[in-house]
Amino acid sequence: MHKDVDPADDEFDVGGLLGADSRLSVAARLRLFHRVLEETSAPIGILDPHLRHVYVNPALARIDGRPAHEHVGRDLAEGFPGLEVPRDVLRAVLADGIAREATVTGVSTVAGARQTRWWHAAYHRLDDENGVFGVVGILMETTASRRTQLALDQAHRRLALLDRAALEIGTTLDTDTTCRELVDLLVPVLADVVGVELLEPADPDQEVGRPRPEPDTVRLRRAAWTSIPRLRYLSAVLGGPGEHIDYQPGADVARVVLTGCTVVDNRPSDEALRATAPDASRVAVYRAAGMHSAMMVPLIARGETIGTLSLVRAGDSSPFTQDDVEMARDLAYRAATCVDNARRYSREHSVALALQRALLARPKAPHPDIELATRYLPAGRSVEVGGDWFDAIALPHGRTLLAVGDVMGHGVQAAVDMSHYRALLRVLAAGGLSPEEILTRADRMGEEAGLERVATCLLVLKDPHAGVSTYANAGHLPPLLVAADGATRLLDLPTGPPLGTGCGGYAAQVRPDAPGSVLVLYTDGLVERRDEDIDVSLERLAALRIEPGAPLESLVDTILDRLVVPPVEDDVAVMAARQVGGGGETAATSRGGAAVSGGGGKPPAGAGPLRRPA
Repeated sequence: MHKDVDPADDEFDVGGLLGADSRLSVAARLRLFHRVLEETSAPIGILDPHLRHVYVNPALARIDGRPAHEHVGRDLAEGFPGLEVPRDVLRAVLADGIAREATVTGVSTVAGARQTRWWHAAYHRLDDENGVFGVVGILMETTASRRTQLALDQAHRRLALLDRAALEIGTTLDTDTTCRELVDLLVPVLADVVGVELLEPADPDQEVGRPRPEPDTVRLRRAAWTSIPRLRYLSAVLGGPGEHIDYQPGADVARVVLTGCTVVDNRPSDEALRATAPDASRVAVYRAAGMHSAMMVPLIARGETIGTLSLVRAGDSSPFTQDDVEMARDLAYRAATCVDNARRYSREHSVALALQRALLARPKAPHPDIELATRYLPAGRSVEVGGDWFDAIALPHGRTLLAVGDVMGHGVQAAVDMSHYRALLRVLAAGGLSPEEILTRADRMGEEAGLERVATCLLVLKDPHAGVSTYANAGHLPPLLVAADGATRLLDLPTGPPLGTGCGGYAAQVRPDAPGSVLVLYTDGLVERRDEDIDVSLERLAALRIEPGAPLESLVDTILDRLVVPPVEDDVAVMAARQVGGGGETAATSRGGAAVSGGGGKPPAGAGPLRRPA
């Protein structure tokens, strides 16, 4: 028997560890337990019923680096001020004696560095027949696994946000819409206030009379801004979308623009904030709103800084972390490409439209007895100009030549070829040729000139004095005739090949002009749909019911409203003509009032002399 064993003492059987017959005295047991408590790496502490420390082992004391005896007699807040201990759990264990587990977290100082740590804690009540002595807590640190899980969660969150960005940013080619999509994505996921500001093209202030910024001041246009609901009033105070913001030298945003580097300010002092804000007067507004941390990220596309992304946190939101910075940079990189694409599109589209409008001058004025209305709608999804055109040319003897055409394809070359065909038709029409002769000569000259694109074209020579119109078609869609009673139909005309093929073979058809009728010429963009046959599209046009007596401008708008579905897939050119006053009748009609002549037949009565092609 062990020398410390007293048969009268309470006995403790330690079983196989010390031998089946071993007996330890109370003193030996206490020494053994004390050694275990002192040498274990598990933090262990004992609290009295008032949650004051009565025992702290060295492992627990090492959490904040103070000796164990300094914790004795202190309550939880005093003993470990950096830890968030679950008091409600401890009180519940003291009340009912049921053991419980909880997570303990907090910031502790280790080797002079403050870091967040996590423990899994098990709490047990200490009591006997004399009452409750307190509660013992045994902790196991889980910081490493917790950080791994947080890193995985952060990576998943970042990927999820990037996936959303791919779907929600850049859905249009409008610059400000793209910027709004970015800020809407980030609030409140990454910040409480988010703004996007863009550098303007060179010297925009001269165009609008805006005063130039002060030297060394960076001026940006706020393209988008949003915030959590309670901070939305700041837009009116600090500048909303569309406003220009001047940033003082040394301001964070100015540094981002000049250096292309990300700037993070977590909880800056008032003095630092006055130096880095757009201007010092804003500091009071920031403080009143509870704004405490900011991050400015450059928007860089194709190696050029085009603007900045600003994120602000306020109130109870935590300062920005390195993970936040990396996520913001990823999103800014993706968004900058979309914004730059939208800016380039807007700039190139404006140039393209200006070029197209310059090439597509307004049609010449017809004779006073012909009322005319035209519309041109450029395609909405492409920066390329098109080759659609229309024209009206007043000719001798009161006649007017109407023309509509479409050069195949898009791009600057199509627009250039369009201007060539249009000029050819004007010159040939002035020479007194009939419509089919004009097409024959234009076809041959276009081929000889080496024009790269062929073009469809429809000519209508209106002679109000004779009351007839002469039609000649080079591969173009048939015109729409709106009768005086509102009935609509497509005219069945002989159709030759497009201009520029060199094939020739155009025929003319003469038709009487019914009083009060309206003739509508158009290009294929008005009717064509990618998912249907052209015959179905033309039937939809012919089925329209239109008031022929309405103002001609309104009539054209009605046709566009009923047939065109934005965004326009292809350019649309429409020209409507109506004879003012009555016209005569012609005897040169057959089979329902149409006379067909090929290769330059006789001109209609009263038309005046027409010269034959050389």
